[in-house]
Amino acid sequence: MLIAPVGKRKMFKFTMPIRTQSEANVKEHFHVKAKRAKSQREASCLITKSKQVKILTPSVITLTRISPRTLDTDNLARSFKAVRDGIADAIQIDDGDDTVEWRYAQMKGAPKEYFVGVMIQDKEIWLLSEIDKLISIYNDLQEGK
Repeated sequence: MLIAPVGKRKMFKFTMPIRTQSEANVKEHFHVKAKRAKSQREASCLITKSKQVKILTPSVITLTRISPRTLDTDNLARSFKAVRDGIADAIQIDDGDDTVEWRYAQMKGAPKEYFVGVMIQDKEIWLLSEIDKLISIYNDLQEGK
């Protein structure tokens, strides 16, 4: 879903019904892991293509894991590997391209609720939103004095 056109610059936000998990801590046969990774990569590619995402670089892509339990930060990043690859496939970029910054977040969901939230923003739009957050925090601190 296209949610915020700003001139030629755009922001895309959508969810994917994909359950990510800590790949580092799962004890299972490598074929099971490989099958899951392939499935996640293909699903995230197809879903991203269906949203007709077009990016201008530089961009920031934020992946948010929504699940009943949270992961520590190193496992969080690893849990998104196949999803990140699928999104990169869909928008035809190398996921190691320096013009695209990948960010990871997570939110607690309801029991048995598993999704991946995707937000793709022009880096300028992302920076403006981060500045707004900092100004808001600063104002809150000033009011607390």
